[in-house]
Amino acid sequence: MQHLHSNGQPEQLIKDDFTVAPDPFSLFDLWFAEARAKEINDPNAMALATASPDLLPNVRVVLMKGVDPGGFVFFTNSESQKGGELAANPQAAAVFHWKSLRRQVRMRGRVERVTDAESDDYFASRPRDSQIAAHASAQSRPLDSRETFDARLAEETSHYEGADVPRPAYWGGYRLVPTSIEFWHDRPFRRHDRIVFSRPDANSPWTRTRLYP
Repeated sequence: MQHLHSNGQPEQLIKDDFTVAPDPFSLFDLWFAEARAKEINDPNAMALATASPDLLPNVRVVLMKGVDPGGFVFFTNSESQKGGELAANPQAAAVFHWKSLRRQVRMRGRVERVTDAESDDYFASRPRDSQIAAHASAQSRPLDSRETFDARLAEETSHYEGADVPRPAYWGGYRLVPTSIEFWHDRPFRRHDRIVFSRPDANSPWTRTRLYP
């Protein structure tokens, strides 16, 4: 899996935004490289939408931690609200909005768990305090006071003093495997550029369609 860097495609690929992009991931890599250079905070932030078993949608911002032609990877507690919703309905939508570039990319598709090895590797790369917090937080469940959470953090810190912090079994990665990716670029007077890449499933080739703005 490629972690948060461009795939080295030539810069001329996006001179007119869309017309020569061979696939959505090549175009995303180039846009994302520009976002990393120009966005002040969290260019890898994406709004992730899931749905509850009764089809009520939920959306929150998560950090994309990897992208390759297989999809977009993020990590979370599988016992959190989004983890439960993805277990019941493993489909999601997401959007990146890069305000400084006046661009957004949105996608939707199925969601699958990444391998334990991928989750272990990423968890091991996290700051130690974040690793401790993954053990201390019963994510999305009621918390009676901040002091209770602080006490749990202190307890877990003491428990793992002098030792590596293992990845909790309930914490891991998810890959959004898109069947649709839409690129939007702002232009004056609502003459925006929109193009959508789509495919019926992950094993099919992409088709490209320009849309009215």
